[in-house]
Amino acid sequence: MKTRAAKSVRTSGYFVTFEGTEGAGKSTLIQLLEKRLTQAGFAVAVTREPGGTPVAEQIRKVILHQEMDPWTELFLYEAARAEHLTHSVLPALHAGKILLCDRFTDSTLAYQGQARGLPWKVIQTLNHTATRGLKPNLTVLLDIDPAKGLLRAKDPNRFEAEGVKFQTLVRKGFLKSRKEDPKRWMTVHAGKHSPEELADEVLARILKAAPAKNAVLRKVRSRG
Repeated sequence: MKTRAAKSVRTSGYFVTFEGTEGAGKSTLIQLLEKRLTQAGFAVAVTREPGGTPVAEQIRKVILHQEMDPWTELFLYEAARAEHLTHSVLPALHAGKILLCDRFTDSTLAYQGQARGLPWKVIQTLNHTATRGLKPNLTVLLDIDPAKGLLRAKDPNRFEAEGVKFQTLVRKGFLKSRKEDPKRWMTVHAGKHSPEELADEVLARILKAAPAKNAVLRKVRSRG
């Protein structure tokens, strides 16, 4: 007997994720975009993975600073993601906000799939389960030479400590994920433009990509 696939979650918000190797500048770009979108009258929320909720932030500390088996690492990411989705991501999107998220499922594919060598399709299945099929409306890849990125990195963790070779594999993973779903991705060159220039570029894409939702999102802001 055939079983029906579970329907993906639908929301009224606009979900933007930011991906890249260590030191690409995701946090700075997100801060600039949050400010500009808020000034433009939009309701904006910012979160991150792993993290975004008290439980997920505790898991983050373990993941970033404790050595572990790659499979353990993968399942901790998915556990944190399930918690994050329920208590942070979905509430923001159901409220009609623009949600800016520092890393999401593509990081798991890049880090645990491409760089750690775990099965790509298995990770895709686990990602789908943990997110209930939710996908970003837009994924921004901050592309940078991994070696340059590591020199700029400001948040010491064990992934940075694994060096350029590891980060090069991570970048390859992002490019593979982008190739599988190119319409969802926007690539900006982090090492060639200032954060302000990158923010201008991404802001224009967000406003252009969701014209039908702009009025709704602005109304959410005006009610808040």
